Amino acid sequence: MLQPKAVIEHSLFIDGAYVPARSGRMFEKISPVTGEVMARVHEAGREDVDHAVRAAKAALKGPWGKLTVAERAGLLQDLSREINARFDDFLEAEVADTGKPKSLARLVDIPRGGANFATFADMIKNLGSEFFETATPDGGKAINYGTYRPKGVIAVISPWNLPLLLMTWKVGPALACGNTVVVKPSEITPASATLLGEVMNAVGIPKGVYNVIHGFGPDSAGEFLTQHPLVDGITFTGETQTGEAIMKQAAVGLRDISFELGGKNAAIVFDDADLDKAVAGTMQSVFSNCGQVCLGTERVYVQRPVYDEFVARLKQSAEGLVLGGPDHPGVGIGPLISEEHREKVLSYYRLAAEEGATVVTGGGVPELGDDRDRGFFVQPTIWSGLPETSRIVREEIFGPCCHVQPFDTEDEVIALANDNDYGLACALWTQDISRAHRVAPQIEVGLVWVNSWFLRDLRTAFGGSKKSGIGREGGEHSLEFYTERANICVKL
Repeated sequence: MLQPKAVIEHSLFIDGAYVPARSGRMFEKISPVTGEVMARVHEAGREDVDHAVRAAKAALKGPWGKLTVAERAGLLQDLSREINARFDDFLEAEVADTGKPKSLARLVDIPRGGANFATFADMIKNLGSEFFETATPDGGKAINYGTYRPKGVIAVISPWNLPLLLMTWKVGPALACGNTVVVKPSEITPASATLLGEVMNAVGIPKGVYNVIHGFGPDSAGEFLTQHPLVDGITFTGETQTGEAIMKQAAVGLRDISFELGGKNAAIVFDDADLDKAVAGTMQSVFSNCGQVCLGTERVYVQRPVYDEFVARLKQSAEGLVLGGPDHPGVGIGPLISEEHREKVLSYYRLAAEEGATVVTGGGVPELGDDRDRGFFVQPTIWSGLPETSRIVREEIFGPCCHVQPFDTEDEVIALANDNDYGLACALWTQDISRAHRVAPQIEVGLVWVNSWFLRDLRTAFGGSKKSGIGREGGEHSLEFYTERANICVKL
């Protein structure tokens, strides 16, 4: 039997210190594995947010703003090493908040959390600028060269599905470019952002550079932060509707934004694909992190000659997944993040039944016969037989589920993949290299994987089209957002 743990407390981290919320308000964090209260979290009010933003603004003029690029990059390398030195602490924080298997967090979340600082520390040291020589009307010359400076105070609003990874994916390049940050992690996953404050202090990051406020969106920390006039840029990963609300706030004062939003991503399996790899890759893209991945697959299109075999093998693999908490023996899939999110996912499970879907497997809540029944588990689910107009096929569910449909021709499947409001990612499975190069550029998304899923080179552009986002992150694309560029023109 799972033993309840002591309820811990998460304070705010402002100006280099852990402080209680001046608002006096707190809220409970519930374990997704057991359904029990596991933490109490300080909720930042408007005064707390103002304190954090002003601390960040002051730090721009303090020691942080006087560091050379090499010195700043050195501190970020130290930060990366210290995260790895405290790997187990971050691992425990991450899996306690999310309920995900430790095997997944060990492989992805914590290593990438540290790598995000090291990668952008290297990039900023090698950031070049443009240079042009210009003829002048008097027959002389002028030279023009580019410079960059930090944008200022960056509001970082990060999601709950990959809390450390996606938060540091933004904080890493922001700090590398010399900005300061105020982080508002999801209220559901406060632990790793809070813990990172300790590491910032341990490696000597000046106070005020990294600040953490906890709370919700409307009429709470999120709204107060995006409204604050001293915030110079806002970066957000999360739902499209929330992004639209933040965009309205950012319009006041014309603050810059970078958004990575929702997705309804497709996988395309051609009849010449290596089915072993296609099934394994699709299993990962549909069910990894209990389907709570913005890049995950919820629409699977399979060419008709291999459709029946593919569906049968995908069904068998899904039914072999072991449901459990972070330490459960052989666990392959954890719980959903919260009771509220489980109810959202189950509403789509019910809708699929109402719309006449063929349930290949799953479709409900598992009866596990032990403490797991108190957690927020759902069955891994595969549907077929629904039209493309179905809400199941068109709307992001963000759970461990997918709809599978056959197709006949290349042109047909390109049209099917593109017929959606979202445009984040796609996985393409084929052994015909010409087909891969022909089809991939026609898919209206920001990222296409060929014979793989979730491979990321941090130097490359990342982001979505349509309702899946605004702007690009990764490599120099991140550095563009976190800097203000200027031109110096010198008449010779």
